[in-house]
Amino acid sequence: MNVFTSVATPPEEAVKPDPDWWRGAVIYQIYPRSFQDSNGDGIGDLTGIRQRLPYIANLGADAIWISPFFTSPMKDFGYDVSDYYGVDHMFGSLEDFRVLVEDAHALGLKVMIDLVISHTSDQHPWFAESRSGQENSKADWYVWADPKPDGSPPNNWLSIFGGSAWEWDTSRRQYYMHNFLASQPDLNFHNPQVQDELLAVVRFWLELGVDGFRLDTINFYFHAESLQDNPALAPEGRNASIAPDVNPYNYQDHLYDKSQPENLKFLERFRAVLDEFPAAAAVGEVGDAQRGTEIVAQYTAGERRIHMCYSFDFLSPEPLSAAKIRAVVEAFEKVAPDGWSCWAFSNHDVVRHASRWGAFERDPDRYLKIVTAILLTLRGSVCLYQGEELGLPEADIAYEDLQDPYGIRFWPKFKGRDGCRTPMVWASNLPNGGFSTEKPWLPVPDIHRAMAVDTQQGRDDSVFEFYRDFLEFRRAYPVFAKGSISFLDTPEDVVAYIREFEGDRILCVFNLTHGPVEFAPGVEAEPMQASRLNGRFEGKTLKLEALGGFVGRIQ
Repeated sequence: MNVFTSVATPPEEAVKPDPDWWRGAVIYQIYPRSFQDSNGDGIGDLTGIRQRLPYIANLGADAIWISPFFTSPMKDFGYDVSDYYGVDHMFGSLEDFRVLVEDAHALGLKVMIDLVISHTSDQHPWFAESRSGQENSKADWYVWADPKPDGSPPNNWLSIFGGSAWEWDTSRRQYYMHNFLASQPDLNFHNPQVQDELLAVVRFWLELGVDGFRLDTINFYFHAESLQDNPALAPEGRNASIAPDVNPYNYQDHLYDKSQPENLKFLERFRAVLDEFPAAAAVGEVGDAQRGTEIVAQYTAGERRIHMCYSFDFLSPEPLSAAKIRAVVEAFEKVAPDGWSCWAFSNHDVVRHASRWGAFERDPDRYLKIVTAILLTLRGSVCLYQGEELGLPEADIAYEDLQDPYGIRFWPKFKGRDGCRTPMVWASNLPNGGFSTEKPWLPVPDIHRAMAVDTQQGRDDSVFEFYRDFLEFRRAYPVFAKGSISFLDTPEDVVAYIREFEGDRILCVFNLTHGPVEFAPGVEAEPMQASRLNGRFEGKTLKLEALGGFVGRIQ
């Protein structure tokens, strides 16, 4: 199949939005700077995304998530917004976005946008007014605090990007809080006016036609007004899933600077706005190394909060294992029986999983195919990050080419996020992999060019074709989108579970070892050949090849 062929949604389906479309949806994340440059400036843009929408539709995704394209000074590449109602000129115009939404809908794709509301840029007009003095209409729109008597910051809270979470402002002679860069001051969600204005932003984009949002750092909205010091975290409790292990952020138990109970009421206000629209939905990013599962459960409980969330369980440096998969999913099922998770193995903030889990040490294609099959058969929705369907590894970026302030700050022990943000590769024989005719904002590695779309499209054994076929397979069986999940006991580093929905029972078994495995799962199943997995039953014994799997209907 030509992946650039347009596939329009029948009109009768388009006029009947499904309010439950998000449950089990596969969402394709686009990092706009690096997806497709249409005007030769070396930076991706909205028109470039429009040009590639048929590719995503034919891959088999249900929705796209576009990382921030709002007006921004780009100190953190769009995650520092200076105008929530505008499109940054480097990406195009509001009209470009409107047409993009129309094109996506014509292809049957939902459009979700990245909403960054825990903080703004320090160049946002709100902050300019807020910092002008302690007596103005927006004086309390950001988190301000007096210094301690000795002039030091109000408490010990730390920034994820390194150093204190407090920055001195000479105009107000106070400190302001920033969980990230000093140029990203935190909004004060304890102020109802701030909430009202942000909900107006939400309504603006919904009225423009978006189908939902990805909420950046959703658990960072509120801080404890007491400004209590965070307690120290014992070394054995430190977890590098949120920040690299060279960052002292991991030395604290973040009890007071984020994940506050007041957030639940705001999420209910947010959900009420979404419910004014026929089928709007949202997925939240939960950044908490100690309590991520519990927070996801709280935020997605019932039908009055967020639709779905993801935490960093499968985005951490820890290699994927059968035991971890079972532990994470069962823990979520236990604490959130009516909640909903969105699973991801890669995104724009972490090392690509092809490299993070050592896939390139041995049988890379087989490994990536089997973990893809796992991701696409778990209970929950799924986020795919651009390029993972090609099996792209992390790019090795030289120090002089770094753009990410996070990587520059902690180089060389932590190289930042540029390695997962390099341009998408479309054609192996074109300059810059077909991303741009001019020098791109980040270099395109030779190893990526050799794995471009044109080298894998139509090649039956490619990682790309495995993704495309498995997504088609997943879509054909509602059990994968909406069914329950129950795990079976297995040999070491084999994971097995049963998905069940409306009487349909599917056995899923995956061997993460580099050797063959035989075991009796206690049920028998007829293989579903469309899964492209070659495990087989001999009697009651299931035989799996190294890095092999089995998906079959239970008799």
